[in-house]
Amino acid sequence: MVEKKLLNIPLAERMRPERLDEFVGQEHLVGQNKILRNIIERDNLFSMIFWGPPGSGKTTLSKIIQKHTKKKFISYSAVISGIKQIKDVMEIAEYEKKTNNTQTILFIDEIHRFNKAQQDAFLPYVENGTIILIGSTTENPSFEIINPLLSRCKVFILNKLSNENIFFLIKRALNNKQKGYGNLQVQIDDSTINFIADISDGDIRFAYNILEIAVESKIGKKEEFDKKILIDIKLVEEILQKKALYYDKNGEEHYNLISALHKSLRGSDPDASIYWIIRMIESGEDPLYIIRRLVRFASEDIGLADPNALDIALSAKSAFEFIGPPEGYLAILQAAVYLSLSPKSNSLYKAYNLAMEDIKQFKSLPVPYHIRNAPTKFLKEVGYSKGYLYPHNFKEAIINQSYLPEELVGKKYYWPTERGFEKELSEKINKILKYKKLNSAGEK
Repeated sequence: MVEKKLLNIPLAERMRPERLDEFVGQEHLVGQNKILRNIIERDNLFSMIFWGPPGSGKTTLSKIIQKHTKKKFISYSAVISGIKQIKDVMEIAEYEKKTNNTQTILFIDEIHRFNKAQQDAFLPYVENGTIILIGSTTENPSFEIINPLLSRCKVFILNKLSNENIFFLIKRALNNKQKGYGNLQVQIDDSTINFIADISDGDIRFAYNILEIAVESKIGKKEEFDKKILIDIKLVEEILQKKALYYDKNGEEHYNLISALHKSLRGSDPDASIYWIIRMIESGEDPLYIIRRLVRFASEDIGLADPNALDIALSAKSAFEFIGPPEGYLAILQAAVYLSLSPKSNSLYKAYNLAMEDIKQFKSLPVPYHIRNAPTKFLKEVGYSKGYLYPHNFKEAIINQSYLPEELVGKKYYWPTERGFEKELSEKINKILKYKKLNSAGEK
């Protein structure tokens, strides 16, 4: 049974790992023989910034460092600390260094909340080794940490926890008899755990909070630990105060919804496109996956009928990564509406398939000698570059010359439509063909 002294401590705090061997996720940093693990285990610390999304383990790593290090460790939150507290800490750190020759590790949670003047106050103490500064932030350090301080810190990037990570951690909380719910008769199937993991979006603290509310809502005030506790998706939906949309990101519905979006875009229906995007986002789809589909659509179904379409789709990715949810969702919708209203062409898609057919049929056809470079005398003697006509020496820089293997001479892959910008491209192609005929005799 959970110890009484732990009952008033939130589950997320109770289950916080105390050793690296208990830490889940961030294998690129704390896996065996990885850089951060070695630094912590050897107590060979230096100033650093932990940058990552909520619930990814930034504060937990600091607490593991606190337990492992022999240095003095002081922890502050930038949310509640001001310049006076910083100066007080610096005085303590200076005393420790002068008196005991001991460095002080200063951990600042949400360091991005400190303004420029507050961040400046750390600089001299970091420079002379009085303190080792460790900061955590959910914001991009390049924008939120002053350059002089950032240049003196190593930035470690923490990734969002995977659904598998969160599933494992929830299971561990359910089985842990000292800190979790191992002594309770909690009945929860894997689909519900997967659901909690999915809606948590990589934030283990959020997942623990959902689990804790679910359990506490069942055991009541009298701590009726002997009763069976059923937790299902319906209960989780009640806790969230919103009904979960049916969506299996690895199953048929995933493909049904993305197909609906793609066909809505292709059908020039901005309203349907908006609906399906919001539907997927609310169901837990990764927004970057949706953007990747928009980028693909921009080339596959619009192509050169509107060359701006690809830029718009890629700009949506940059905007979303810069702003994040929920405001960043508008950038995705902006791109989708633009793409749905753009002139459509699958000419590039057809060109790709036509070229692939010839490549499969003819395999590796040799490059014609006249368009091979001849950087050496020997290559010139064997015929490399012989007969090549330099287009800039001819009218309009166009000459009737083949650039395909002999077996494919005259082959055409790109057939532009008469829609959008491709209509202009079609006219340019006809103009080029006209000049090629005029210059077929090599007229300069």
